[in-house]
Parts: sequence; C-alpha cells; structure tokens
Amino acid sequence: MERCSWCGDDPLYVDYHDTEWGVPLHDERALFEFLVLEGAQAGLSWITILRKRENYRRAFHGFDAERIARYDTRDVARLMADAGIVRNRLKIEGAIANAKATLALYEQGGSLDTLFWKFVDGKPTINRWQTLAEVPASTPASEAMSKELKRRGFRFVGPTVCYAHMQAIGMINDHLITCPRHTEVYCR
Repeated sequence: MERCSWCGDDPLYVDYHDTEWGVPLHDERALFEFLVLEGAQAGLSWITILRKRENYRRAFHGFDAERIARYDTRDVARLMADAGIVRNRLKIEGAIANAKATLALYEQGGSLDTLFWKFVDGKPTINRWQTLAEVPASTPASEAMSKELKRRGFRFVGPTVCYAHMQAIGMINDHLITCPRHTEVYCR
C-alpha cells in the first residue's frame, strides 16, 4: 500500500502525513494553532506553512490565544517584519481576530473542540476515496462551519479553509483507501 501522494517525498511532509494529518484532535491550543495556520495557508501550499510552523509558534507565542488577543499595532509591525512567517497583514490581523473570537467563545462557556466537532456530530467522517481527484475542496459541513465561524467573528475561515482544517484535525478521514493511514486513523 502507498501513502497519499499529496505529501510527495519531502521528509517534513511525509512525517506530517504519517503522524498528524487526519488524527482526531481535541486539544484547545492545538486546535487554535491549526485554525491560524490554515488561515495563513489560504492561497498557498500547505508545505509552505509547514516549513514555517516553528517560526509561527515562536512569533505567535506558542499560539496562546489569550496573549495573541492582546496584540497591538507594535505586534502587527513585529510580525510584518518577521521573514519566518507569511507577512500578510490581513492574515496576521485575522489571527488576532481569531484569538479574540476564541476568547469570546470561552467567555460564553464554549470551546473550539465543541464548536468544531459539532459539524460532524462529534465523530470523524470516514471517507473512502480511491483517488485524490475524488476529494472535494469543500462540503456542506465545511460550508456550515465557515458560516458559523464567520458569524462568531473568525476570519480566513472560508469553506475550503474549513474543509482543510477538518481534514487536518481528524474530523474528516480523507486518507485514500490505498494509504495505510486510512485504516490506522480509522481504528484509533
């Protein structure tokens, strides 16, 4: 059996595919990290963001939503000058807005875990794709998630970004059926 071809043979990409992608995730900080990284990835390749991931962790203080929500214009300027991340003002401001929206969610007694996973009724959707061409860019669930996140003040959360997020955090198992990870993730 062969792994999903989208990861190619780049060791970083292969490791991400083999250890993280599609594994159900429920840790709040990690969920917030993926939300920010998926937003940063919009219009770019995931490997670009993956290569900058450690820089993002450093630049965004370990994805501490409470701290990021307090970022001001000096922090935006600091981030815009940081060559280790994607220096796009809208994406940086989007990450700050997402931290604020996350804190508002917490203040209402909610969590990212509960919010995200409700779109798949709390359990992963197991797809049985045979080719990458079958994998959609978005679904009705990612469209509903996008609409709800936008309503709550989140940014860079269109249906395609939401679908990629759902795949990354294991809400959707989109490993091809020919990939060993399809069964490994499914059986977790």
